[in-house]
Amino acid sequence: MKNLSRKVSLILFVSIFAAFSVFAENDVYDLDIKIPVFKSVAFFGAVEEESSIVYTISNNEFYLESLRLSKLALETYEFGDYIASAGFAEEAIRFAQLSDEYVSIQLIAEAKRLLDWADSNNIPARHPVDYDESKGYYEISVAAHSNEEWTDSIDAAIHSIEILSALETGVARTASRTGDISPLPSQYTVRTWASVKDCLWNIAGQTWAYNDPWRWRTLYEANKSKLPDPNNPDLIEPGMIIDIPSIRGETRQGMWSPTSTYRP
Repeated sequence: MKNLSRKVSLILFVSIFAAFSVFAENDVYDLDIKIPVFKSVAFFGAVEEESSIVYTISNNEFYLESLRLSKLALETYEFGDYIASAGFAEEAIRFAQLSDEYVSIQLIAEAKRLLDWADSNNIPARHPVDYDESKGYYEISVAAHSNEEWTDSIDAAIHSIEILSALETGVARTASRTGDISPLPSQYTVRTWASVKDCLWNIAGQTWAYNDPWRWRTLYEANKSKLPDPNNPDLIEPGMIIDIPSIRGETRQGMWSPTSTYRP
């Protein structure tokens, strides 16, 4: 019974975190994107009647079900029914993963809609940097979705949407509203994996770094001596200051700031 209790406790611990889904980590709530019910999604099954419900990312039916099941898992655990609790917890995890898959599909569809809008409005010629970056994130999102990497797919799709949404509303992202464009940063303070998924691959892929995750090795070679294990590029720690060397003669100075606007 003790072993079962430990197993249930572990499952519950995982389910509570999984039930929040990866879109909670990406501050998608701030985007306030309205997500229509897509009848073409395979795992929805048959839809008997047309629904007029409009979901936001924060309340899709899979996510809500994962929360309900997590609550049941906790309640049955406290009641002492560990077998039922383990079952509810495992189902909560499954629905949280379905929620992530669903959100990934919807965000990819919205990014594709914006790219189609951009193509129809000569955006590639008028704002080539923004367009290329948005399209690049879209392609990363699609590839990650194909590999069932929901976190990466959602994160990339959000970046793509943010860029073209700004253009669709008449505000180019690469043109600061105040006119203040900061030089590209020469340093970056590593943040936690839990909050922003910081690793050399993701940092190199940022627009203010190299806009190319395959440049991770440039960061690795420039910062190898700072790593806890110089032979392990995957091991970077929050609080580390990473140098971002110039690779094409671009001007770089100062520390990266989330409040600054950088021109790629």
